[in-house]
Amino acid sequence: MARASQLRRILAALLDQHDALIRDAFLLSIAGIRSEITLKLLVERLEKGDVAGALEALNLERAAFARLDNAIATAFNAGGTAMTGHMPTLRDASGHRIVVRFDARNLRAEEWLRGHSATAVTRIIEDQRAGLRVALEKGMAAGRNPNSVALDIAGRLNRASGRREGGLVGLTTQQTEYVASARDELLSGDAALMRNYLARGRRDKRFDRSVTRAINEGRALDASTVSQIVGRYSDRLLQLRGEMIGRTEALTSLHAGKYEGFLQGLDKTNYPPEAVTRTWRSAGDHKVRHTHGAMNGQVVQGLSAPFVSPSGATLRYPGDTALGAGADEVVHCRCDTDMEIDFSWGVT
Repeated sequence: MARASQLRRILAALLDQHDALIRDAFLLSIAGIRSEITLKLLVERLEKGDVAGALEALNLERAAFARLDNAIATAFNAGGTAMTGHMPTLRDASGHRIVVRFDARNLRAEEWLRGHSATAVTRIIEDQRAGLRVALEKGMAAGRNPNSVALDIAGRLNRASGRREGGLVGLTTQQTEYVASARDELLSGDAALMRNYLARGRRDKRFDRSVTRAINEGRALDASTVSQIVGRYSDRLLQLRGEMIGRTEALTSLHAGKYEGFLQGLDKTNYPPEAVTRTWRSAGDHKVRHTHGAMNGQVVQGLSAPFVSPSGATLRYPGDTALGAGADEVVHCRCDTDMEIDFSWGVT
């Protein structure tokens, strides 16, 4: 058990490290997409009412997320390497110790990584497209200036940093709706609606005084000020999006790598997958979701047998979505699993 405890500590440290690396890779990918938007082309297509063309002009392509792909692969490899470095001692029929090294080019490993990265990036792109389409259509239906709508989407250029800030590219559909409703609240001049904005947890509180003054004076904020306030709100939502992607993808990739690493070790022996005992370990504090707290200590026999959550979801390891587990079972998870070989099965 000392080996398992040490491995859990190593995985926890790796999770913090790769959480940040994946978060930053996502944010850099979004910054790259924004910087390459040709604003003139975007405006021209909006002037023609061409929403599909405007979306195309944003160049939301998988290749734009190469940094994210690489960061996910790095986390996967780190999980596999950690596992093979802490395998139970394996010996061949002659009693000699079997050396196990993680092989990232193993066909099974490559298939997981290729499939997971493609699914993750596709999901990110499709969700953005859906939200951006709604924002474009809403801006056009309201008769807003195409240039203003384009800047809301792409972000406004910060002359000091050379980067676009405050855009909608990178946000989830729900976050895009949050930004739109915040804009409506601030432009409304309605005191109750403007107070709704002041209840938003991710707002930039440095603007609260301006909003409160407008409420007290019974007026709406001017469009320029609202764009600035909403832009900072959007930036903070993007940071939250990066944090969620970083934590979730780091957890999934590390534990998938750990699982694959154990498989590769087992491949070198004659022990069957059924000889493996796996135990779910929650983080053991008040932050653990109730389903995972209930799963703590759950034991399954066999390498592929799933753990079963009280919700009915099944997972082979924390962060696993391949068996249908939803976001409510994987986002911000901090659980782990112990894997042991029951040597009493004997070598066949």
